[in-house]
Parts: sequence; structure tokens; C-alpha cells
Amino acid sequence: MKEPISKVDVRFSDRDAVATSWGVTHSVLETAELFWITTVRGDGRPHVTPLVAVWSEDALYVSMGIDEQKTLNVRRNAHVVLTTGCNDWDHGLDVVVEGEADQVIDRQELERVAKVWTAKWDHRWQYIIGVDCFHHPGDDSDTPEAVLVFRVTPTKVFAFAKGNFSHTTHTF
Repeated sequence: MKEPISKVDVRFSDRDAVATSWGVTHSVLETAELFWITTVRGDGRPHVTPLVAVWSEDALYVSMGIDEQKTLNVRRNAHVVLTTGCNDWDHGLDVVVEGEADQVIDRQELERVAKVWTAKWDHRWQYIIGVDCFHHPGDDSDTPEAVLVFRVTPTKVFAFAKGNFSHTTHTF
């Protein structure tokens, strides 16, 4: 991924604010344990739910059960927003990622991302590679539950610095 264009939005920033660097924003995306995904229901209403995600090769990867509301929504409308950060007012960095969720079916990509999940979560979060999906270890049923994997490549990322307030837009 090329380095994004990063600009501070002076309308929503302190007078002396500077843009949050892509390196700082990228670090938050790599290390965050919890994200909130926003999808759009068939009737246009938003649906928001927490999930874990991993950053790998310039994209966020999320996993979803085949019958979950967010999966049904993404199949109809691939536009999603992923957010992470903290609930403190005067310190920290909140990050918002806009992009489209594309299902990953390539076995090599699934294998690579499964390794990232395992490493990030210190072996507490593991997946077995299935056909076009992940499976949970220990699911020995005749038809193990499919865990679908989606890649969200950012089109725009917002970084909201707190304390010295700064609203940065990273555009790709």
C-alpha cells in the first residue's frame, strides 16, 4: 500500500493541531484488540457489533459466522465501517476505517491471515483452514461450522487524537 495522503481537518481540531501520522494510526490498527463493525441492513438501518480483527498486508481482516446479521448485511452491501479506540475524552486515539468487505476464499491468503490471528492473540485465537473459510478447532462434526473471512481494504481512515484534539483524514 502506498503511503496515504494525511491532512488535518482544522474545522474539528485544536488551533495548533498537526495531522496524526500514518505510522501512529497504522500502529493502532495493528494492535487494537476490539473493533466495532457497522454494516447496513436490507432496509437501510445500520447494524453495529463488536468483533476482533487483524491487520495484514494493508487491510483489516474480520471473521463472521455464516448466518450472522453482519454477514447477511455484507452480502447485500459490502460497504462497512470499522472503528476502534478508547472511551476516554482527553487522551488516546480513535480510528475509523471506511472500506468494502470482500470475502477471502484464496487458500494461501486464508493460511497467512490465520497465522496473523494466532500470533496476535498469542495462540488464544486459532483457526483451521477449510474450503473458502475458517473452522474452529475441535469442531469435529460432520459439517463443521464455516467461519467466513472478509478483507476490508481502507479507502479512507480517520484518526481522532484526544487531549490536543486533532482530526486527521488518511486518503488512499
